[in-house]
Amino acid sequence: MGNSVPDLDAVGIKAEPDLADQFRREVADLLGRKNLNFPGAQPVSFSNRHLLELQREDYYVCEKTDGIRCLMYFARGEPESETPEIHYLIDRKNEYRYVPQLHFPMPDDDTFQSFHVDTLVDGELVNDTYPDGTQQLKFLVFDCLVLDGQSLMHRTLDKRLAYFKEKVLKPYNALYDRFPEEKQHRIFTVEDKSTQVSYGIEMMFREIIPKVKEIHGNDGLIFTCRSTPYRIGTDEHILKWKPPAENTIDFRMRLEFPILEPDSDDEADGLTDPFPDYDALPIFHLFVLLNANEYQPFGEMFVTAPEWDDLKALQVPLDDSIVECAKDDQGRWRYHRIRDDKADANHISTVEKVLESIEDRVTEDDLIRAAPAIKTAWKKRQAQAEAEERKQRARQAAPPPSHTNGNGVKRKFEEE
Repeated sequence: MGNSVPDLDAVGIKAEPDLADQFRREVADLLGRKNLNFPGAQPVSFSNRHLLELQREDYYVCEKTDGIRCLMYFARGEPESETPEIHYLIDRKNEYRYVPQLHFPMPDDDTFQSFHVDTLVDGELVNDTYPDGTQQLKFLVFDCLVLDGQSLMHRTLDKRLAYFKEKVLKPYNALYDRFPEEKQHRIFTVEDKSTQVSYGIEMMFREIIPKVKEIHGNDGLIFTCRSTPYRIGTDEHILKWKPPAENTIDFRMRLEFPILEPDSDDEADGLTDPFPDYDALPIFHLFVLLNANEYQPFGEMFVTAPEWDDLKALQVPLDDSIVECAKDDQGRWRYHRIRDDKADANHISTVEKVLESIEDRVTEDDLIRAAPAIKTAWKKRQAQAEAEERKQRARQAAPPPSHTNGNGVKRKFEEE
């Protein structure tokens, strides 16, 4: 498998601070909010209690792709210019990157000239690597917040996705079916992310995950509630399940090197003050976020001497970096990767939820075992909803009751 995590700077051109700020305001306006921070929903970690949640509500499940989470903003360019429509990827750091040569025609336009603006979709940028070694960059869409200026956030997930597929994806695919030679000019291709009903878990594990692992890597499942609105920030109805060994936390890492007292040779070189020994193995302090820019010490990362050599070989700044760690079977925090796509460590509230997931250890087998009960509960809700709908229809079709007395003679309502 190739590296599925794309380089955003190779995909798009980062907007200067003033322009990015203008776009943040536009997106906030589109969403009817004042806050200018990253407007995406964030999942919570899956724990034991969520097995019941999956029975209580209708959830969809999709594989959790090992890519970069981005929103895509379809914006207005200059009306008479070369670019009347422009497209920006918004990453988790809330940076905006302009992606050239994207075009999303409107439905029912045989000329393919018209286009969507004031539109915001949520997705994941992944780098698919095929068995023959060829690569294809893809933006997999799993939600649609605003379409042509109309907010869809209050609609159910299935409706939001149906609008996206019908109004955006269908005409987009039709364009490239008509003009296949244009495909080579796309920086990435846009697809919708394959979702299943939550009780299709076994199929996810047996069929879908093995396939995607070969092309872009997978690090778990995402369950999204069908019936709840899109919620910016932490959403208790989006559940992120990872295999127990892959439940990770993003910490801020600070390195503490041993301090050496200068010896006579150092003094001869003009070193008189104690100095850090940068050749030694440092202490890897891990911090979690309490409030904006306020960190709390959490623990230490365990690193062997050869692993320290590997870390130094990365040739990236390590001190004060965001590092993703997992717990090993001895309960020690171990290095997973540097998160240069994130500006901050996880907040203490997120850390507590991940720790709960680690304690609970909901396994693949637990999920598969729960599937029949989830299916039964889903079908029961479905049957109730259908029965309710039939009643509604019957009520609407029935003739209005006439006021009769016991003898079947219409009573005369006299006005007093």
